[in-house]
Amino acid sequence: MSHIETQCIHEGWKPAQGEPRQLPIYQSTTFKYDTSDAMGKLFDLEAEGYFYTRLQNPTNDAVAAKITAMEGGYAGMLTSSGQAANFYAVFNICECGDSFLASSSIYGGTFNLFGTTMKKMGIECIFYDQSMTDEEIEALMKPNTKCMFGETITNPTVGIFDIERFAKLAHKHGMPLIIDNTFATPINCRPIEWGADIVTHSTTKYMDGHATAVGGAIIDSGNFDWMAYADRFPGLTTPDESYHGITYAAKFGKAAYITKATSQLMRDFGSIPSPQNSFYLNLGLESLHVRMERHCSNALAVAKFLKDNEKVAWVHYADLEGDEYHDLAKKYCPKGTCGVVAFGIKGGRQASIEFMDKLQFASIVTHVADAKTCLLHPASHTHRQMTDEQLIEAGVAPDLIRLSVGIENIDDIINDLKQALGQ
Repeated sequence: MSHIETQCIHEGWKPAQGEPRQLPIYQSTTFKYDTSDAMGKLFDLEAEGYFYTRLQNPTNDAVAAKITAMEGGYAGMLTSSGQAANFYAVFNICECGDSFLASSSIYGGTFNLFGTTMKKMGIECIFYDQSMTDEEIEALMKPNTKCMFGETITNPTVGIFDIERFAKLAHKHGMPLIIDNTFATPINCRPIEWGADIVTHSTTKYMDGHATAVGGAIIDSGNFDWMAYADRFPGLTTPDESYHGITYAAKFGKAAYITKATSQLMRDFGSIPSPQNSFYLNLGLESLHVRMERHCSNALAVAKFLKDNEKVAWVHYADLEGDEYHDLAKKYCPKGTCGVVAFGIKGGRQASIEFMDKLQFASIVTHVADAKTCLLHPASHTHRQMTDEQLIEAGVAPDLIRLSVGIENIDDIINDLKQALGQ
């Protein structure tokens, strides 16, 4: 199946004769085997199969396979949240004493995870500004720097990450590039085609589409040659004594990264999604290609309205002509970016808050990127743990409103914005 619209519907679960047409929910913690030896081979990674849902589950794996196909990847896994996906993606490579690079413009929760929590684990996150030159970023690298991380479309500032440029920079220094593709989804951008090695998602957002189930995903391209840099990635290239000395890269080849993340990290941390949530996610994926088109057309109409409104101080939306990221958007997201628009109201932070409180149709919620129009004020909500200096470093202005434009009738959305502006 070469077209992503068809993959959304048919990949992952392919029923044989007499099997359920819709993906079954394998709501079981455990799986039966006839002999002790048969189960033992699973624990030794000598056979494929299921024995405990904390590691793998057929429902979860079917949905992971669908997302892997949509991203053009080699292997994938689901996690219980996007935060878990980003943590696993990095921690699968980095160990205590290592460092990694991450864009300073990433989502506030990920910023805290990388900059605070992982620091306590002995892993240093070195933040860089996406506008820095290659030479300036290279100056931040250390001998123990193991990977680079960025978001296709930054949350909440909706800037566009130059995937091809940073992939070349990462590969030049023998490290993989990890891209969080949550906002664009594989409908609008497939980072692996531009050189990214690993792709993550908060499936809670557009992929689910209905704010019903928290989840995450990690997709590996299978393209990064871990053995070529064996000394830098001992977790993948040296024996794992917890699995009788298996060396992942040698035994599993292109599947090494996901196999390690599943059999080692998921085994020990257990951030697995429930099969029921994966079932909901699959339903969302089946309409993703239709919804993204509507999200983008509605968001562009809203962005144009805001740009021309005298009470609006500024608007950031990469699909707008004249936006600083417009050229990158055309390159990486020619079908449209996403449904999220960032803007500020004249009068500063308080004026933006007062505007939000007057909305009747759009909801003030923590969530973003589902079917309903919603919004929040990052400085007061998702990024409130960050200092003013960190907010400025991340490009989050005090008056920034993150508006997630839904798939309702565009006239109703704009009319609500008008009345909140007192027009």
